[in-house]
Amino acid sequence: MKITVYSTKRCAYCVSLKKWLDDKSIEYTTYNVDENPIAAQNMVRISGQMGVPFSTIEYDDGETINILGFDRPKFETALAK
Repeated sequence: MKITVYSTKRCAYCVSLKKWLDDKSIEYTTYNVDENPIAAQNMVRISGQMGVPFSTIEYDDGETINILGFDRPKFETALAK
């Protein structure tokens, strides 16, 4: 499983999401879209919008789940898969 989090430094929900993942010792890659225009373009291409945090969870079988915001129940369900 590969988790990618698109965030900004000033977004409180982004900070909360990354802390939650860190507290659970879940590895992820993060891109600060306010500093990385290529990551921002990729996020918009995938999500169709500019809201953060935006996360993708890619499973080993190729399935991908996209999550907008820090939706804890959706993350818990996706991570339990």
